[in-house]
Amino acid sequence: MKISGFSFGRNVSKLYYPIKESILSILPICDEFIFVLGKGDEDDNTKEILESIDSPKLKIIETEWDTEAFPNGMENAHQTDIAMKHCTGDWLFYVQADEVVHEKYLPVIKARCEELLNNEKVEGLLFKYRHFFGDYDHYINHHGWYQNEIRIVRNKPDIHSFESAQSFRRIPNFDGKSYRQQKGSYLLNVAKVDAYIYHYGWVRPPRYMQSKKKALDSIHKGDSKAEALYKDREQEFDYGPLKGLPKFKETHPAVMKDKMKDFNWADSLNYTTNKLPNRPKFKHEKTKYRFLSFLERNINGGKHFFPFKNWKLLNV
Repeated sequence: MKISGFSFGRNVSKLYYPIKESILSILPICDEFIFVLGKGDEDDNTKEILESIDSPKLKIIETEWDTEAFPNGMENAHQTDIAMKHCTGDWLFYVQADEVVHEKYLPVIKARCEELLNNEKVEGLLFKYRHFFGDYDHYINHHGWYQNEIRIVRNKPDIHSFESAQSFRRIPNFDGKSYRQQKGSYLLNVAKVDAYIYHYGWVRPPRYMQSKKKALDSIHKGDSKAEALYKDREQEFDYGPLKGLPKFKETHPAVMKDKMKDFNWADSLNYTTNKLPNRPKFKHEKTKYRFLSFLERNINGGKHFFPFKNWKLLNV
């Protein structure tokens, strides 16, 4: 059995993604790792960070992005597909540049891949998620934040990244461009794996968080719309009050140890329950979603009502 890790990115270090930690977290169970690196700005040093990993398993594929040919976030999926095409494994293990796997889950993941290798009905593996928010001590478990996602798929030519690289689908006779097509695309048959993906996408200094949001809006809405959208916004992102969020009481992945030492923006965070009066509410702060979250935790065993679900779950 062979496992290929893969990911993609552009201006990754400039936007404070923990890319080195992400790759290192799954590298021990991967036979190779493919990273597709988009041409970034001159002040970005992602390539140097990748090369510092110094592993024969890591292969860097350099590309240039074309968000006009692949609008509405589809360039993310396109770049993901490029990485998948370079993978040679039986299983393809996808981690986005802000996703990290705890070392305690690696034996579980590898064993599950071995167990299901010859079960051709299974096209992918479904992971659980922990979304950290603001700092490394708080996380979001509210309604509207996805609890699961596919992160391992079989190496089959008709399995493609989907929409904005959030998930995967089987798309026979794919035209190479329509990553958001619903017609003619099929949900993957997946099996659960008892492991979490630790998502650090919302753990950045407020200035970097605002830059990351602007970069994502540029990919999805175009550069001119993003420029107009952020023209009069504050330079620093407001995470809002953190006191009401659940505290994380377990350990972070060992590969995050040095990255976490860089945490120096506590003074910019709000550890009270007070919020600025004119700041738009996040979804998890709105009354409707707070009520749904309460019911989910206290009546539905923590499972979300009407969750995002881009797969067919097999009982295997």
